[in-house]
Amino acid sequence: MNTRDLEAFLAVVETGSIVGASARLHLTQPGVSRRIQTLEQLLGVALLDRQSKPLKPTVAGRETYEHGRRMLRVLDDLRTGLAPDGTVGGEFRLGITPYLSEVAMTTPLDRLRGAFPDLVLRITTGWPEQLLEQLRRGEIDAAAFCLPDGLGPPAEVEGENLDLQPLFVVAAQASALPSPATLQDLSRLPWIINQDGCGFRSILQRRFEQERLALRVGVEALSSDLRLSLVARGVGITLATKAAIEASHLGDRLKIVGVSDFEPKVRAWLVHRPPAGRLTRPLECLSDALKAALEARSPDPAQVPILRDMESCSAG
Repeated sequence: MNTRDLEAFLAVVETGSIVGASARLHLTQPGVSRRIQTLEQLLGVALLDRQSKPLKPTVAGRETYEHGRRMLRVLDDLRTGLAPDGTVGGEFRLGITPYLSEVAMTTPLDRLRGAFPDLVLRITTGWPEQLLEQLRRGEIDAAAFCLPDGLGPPAEVEGENLDLQPLFVVAAQASALPSPATLQDLSRLPWIINQDGCGFRSILQRRFEQERLALRVGVEALSSDLRLSLVARGVGITLATKAAIEASHLGDRLKIVGVSDFEPKVRAWLVHRPPAGRLTRPLECLSDALKAALEARSPDPAQVPILRDMESCSAG
């Protein structure tokens, strides 16, 4: 069996088209089609349902895909094992949510590049559901994202818990919100939050649905700096981490609002499809670096009540 034929088939399954596979493999579309036909002739079965759009594997094709993916991973592991000093090379395709990208794009990635200089990093951003779908399709090797505390990644991936961060409701210093406020109080104000799919927004939606309250989204804004700027101008309220609040130059125009019936927390995860193979050590390195970076940004548990009381202190 020619591994290049197998690579072409896997690329079609993962991209959903001959066009996508040809772009990924830098081949002509007829070249990709010939490789798949050769593989089908060798195995004696049809691997693709050519009537579907996007292209989907047949029952035999799905089994071939899973076996083929493992075979290519084993070959990668073999190349790594035979490389001088066990050098890890090739691509490492990592998907990260916007919040974690603010942490990961600095020291953690520097550590990863320093430890594995022959590894080519490809970084994309997206929300958890998007990244998990890309992971299922084989478009990325690993993903780092946040989920509401109590909600874990799906069983088909291996996940490592990196950190648990409390979130705080932030309002303009001039806001008339009571202290402590309630979810009922918060439901009367517009929220400035990420687009649908964000872990922070998921926390809000789940909690508001539990209380049968309407979540009023006033502005969808990706950047934490932009969200806090809009809050300071009185446009609405938001959720933010302690690190984001402390890093803002608008600190004197913001206040943390204590909420009696809402203590949101978000958990960070690093996930990948098993087996990790040649990426085992890079994943361990990235995990350790992310944990250290997140721990440095975590509030001291003893300080959390103080942070929540900042509104009453500033008002006094």
